[in-house]
Amino acid sequence: MTTVYDAIVVGLGSMGSATLYHLAKRGKSVLGLEQFDIPNALGSSVGVNRIIRLAYAEHPDYVPLLRRAYELWRELEAIAGEKLLVVTGGLDVGRENEENVQGSLLSCKVHHLPHELLDAESVHRRFPGYQLPPDMVAVHQPDGGFLMSERCVVAHTVAALDCGAEIHGREHTTGWSANGKGVRVTTAHGTYEAASLVLTAGS
Repeated sequence: MTTVYDAIVVGLGSMGSATLYHLAKRGKSVLGLEQFDIPNALGSSVGVNRIIRLAYAEHPDYVPLLRRAYELWRELEAIAGEKLLVVTGGLDVGRENEENVQGSLLSCKVHHLPHELLDAESVHRRFPGYQLPPDMVAVHQPDGGFLMSERCVVAHTVAALDCGAEIHGREHTTGWSANGKGVRVTTAHGTYEAASLVLTAGS
């Protein structure tokens, strides 16, 4: 008899492993499918680390999401027993009228984030590795830093397993279809059914 899951997650990189964990944590029966190893060198979040910041230049609406993300990373650190989020402070650099500087400042002001606007000389004095042209500035926000991206994938995957998730590594998904009852996912090894499908397969 075919097992019917509450959800199937295809792609277990940074987004997929987190999705799988949080579904399993909520008591859902979930299957995670990854065509490569977990982690691997071919995904969207490969490498040792990736930047994270509260002073999000793209739009202030991201800041509440980021605050929640910081909380969840700290929760995952406690579960995994290792450091995943490293806070170093962050700089958004450019000319004062440029979009990334103004966007960073706007996020800081709207959400009352501690920050400083530094001229080029101040940046060099405090962070000697930077030698900016004199017409550039930097927004310094002390909560910026980086995540140990591949370790985060591993931590989410292990936590998902501990919550009862089923995970199939090295299993390539070849197709999927939807019907009135849910979805059917086909892989190189078999066919699986679920009420919902989450595709986090990157590019």
